Amino acid sequence: MNREDSYHKMLQAAAQLQWNISLILEAKAVEAARSCQWICQHMKSSHFEDHSVQVKKTVEMHEQLIEVIEGITKMEQALAKNMHVLLGQSEENEQGGGDYGDMFPFGGNAK
Repeated sequence: MNREDSYHKMLQAAAQLQWNISLILEAKAVEAARSCQWICQHMKSSHFEDHSVQVKKTVEMHEQLIEVIEGITKMEQALAKNMHVLLGQSEENEQGGGDYGDMFPFGGNAK
């Protein structure tokens, strides 16, 4: 297998990984919509002692969602960094003549 075929397989694997991540995010979006409906129907002020307890519970839920978003963002940044390394090396090795060099300009020397 030559270098071009190797890069092609790596790009296909990265695309498949991105597809799987999109499926996970889609499932999370459905789960969030259901949770939103449940929260809006069941988390009323009458269920809490006072307003401060209600706000505290709301902030806890918000922080959990932020943690999920941060985790996904870090994962995507790592994948982008790996792709940049892969594509950056192919451009350096082939001196800009690679098939994938202009396809994904991740801040590199895109011409």
